[in-house]
Amino acid sequence: MKRIFPLIIILVSLSLVGIFYIQVSWFRSMLLVKEDQLRQKIFMAMNDTGQELMEQKGTLPSLKNRRTRPNISWPSDQLMMELLKPSTISEKFTMFEVQEKLRKNFNNYGLQDVGFEFEIASDGGDFLGYGELKSRNFDRLAEDTINNFKWIFPLMVPPGSDMEGLVPAETMTVVVPNVKNLFFRELRWMLAGSIAFTLIMLAAFFITVAALLRQKKLSEIKNDFINNMTHEFKTPLATISLAVDALRTEKVSNDKEKMQYFTGIIKEENKRMNKHVETILQAALMDRQEIQLDKRPVHVHAVIEQVLENFDLQLQNKGGHAIVQLNAPNDLIEADEVHFTNLINNLVDNAVKYSKDHLELKVSTVSTAKGIQIKVEDNGIGMTKENVKRIFEKFYRVHTGNLHNVKGFGLGLSYVKTIVDAHHGKIKVESALGKGTSFTIDMPYSG
Repeated sequence: MKRIFPLIIILVSLSLVGIFYIQVSWFRSMLLVKEDQLRQKIFMAMNDTGQELMEQKGTLPSLKNRRTRPNISWPSDQLMMELLKPSTISEKFTMFEVQEKLRKNFNNYGLQDVGFEFEIASDGGDFLGYGELKSRNFDRLAEDTINNFKWIFPLMVPPGSDMEGLVPAETMTVVVPNVKNLFFRELRWMLAGSIAFTLIMLAAFFITVAALLRQKKLSEIKNDFINNMTHEFKTPLATISLAVDALRTEKVSNDKEKMQYFTGIIKEENKRMNKHVETILQAALMDRQEIQLDKRPVHVHAVIEQVLENFDLQLQNKGGHAIVQLNAPNDLIEADEVHFTNLINNLVDNAVKYSKDHLELKVSTVSTAKGIQIKVEDNGIGMTKENVKRIFEKFYRVHTGNLHNVKGFGLGLSYVKTIVDAHHGKIKVESALGKGTSFTIDMPYSG
């Protein structure tokens, strides 16, 4: 697992980087394609508009309806040509007429949402503009070729035409501002879908990594549990085996007092193994959420006093003492007496196990608005913040450094949390390394 896990992380990370790179390359390619398509459509729309304008630019004014007075001679041919010279685009069309022609051709090529600015300028200095966007700074837009598209279309009479040289040369300049916004707007759904699926892949990756880490942690916890369980059962079994061997000897079998001593050892070790088995069975029930509570009126103070009495010898061996401050006026709650007793027993046992000499155990109660608050404090070895976060995890055990006498499966506090939750109570832990630990339990009067 130690070798496979980093390999999986590396492979998945490389895959995500590769997919991300391919998507970015694809999106850039799509932008280039869309840019070429837009350029081509705008050029074709502009070309069609220019052709329409030039068709009318290169024609002479109609003389069909012109009236002449009799007996009046016409001017010279040169003057006639000047009088009949075709008008320029700027003279012949209004700004709105040119704009309508451009808009019609833009729409013909599917550019309904594309705004534009235009200008028609002639050699004579005449100009016509500016178009849909009503820009007051056409020159600035025309100069910014990075963010805007610009096309210049010459409006000239075709070579060889009768009007060639008579009409001033004109140019039509069209500018489409903010073309990048147009591309992104057209590709927004593809971009959104790409980002969404990338995020889904990232989420799946992190979920997979989290699951692998959780499985790794569970594997480590399982190994620790098996080692602890083997050790916890091995010791009483070895003791029972030695006691049985002693009972078989003639010297012990003929001594009634020694017989009782060794049978007493076997009984105590048997109780010890039964207690371990019961702890494991309780853990299995908690896993399946099959704990059945037999709630009855329970006096909290009586339970605490009974538990402390059972730990009196262990406190003496530690050179410690218990400070009991049972100040709650009402200590009667609805609880399962067996499980509640085990809860208090586990907290006191935890304080005794994780302590040095001269243990000072303090157990106190106070009444609250909804129930009773129980606090179990000690001046033991304490815990780090990381340990405090994980203290209620099943099979988790706090590392005790040089203390090698701490035994158990790491199920005690997990069981405590489960029983408190089953009674609709709350539990809080505070600890400082080297200074001790405090457990605070709020139990409702009825829950």
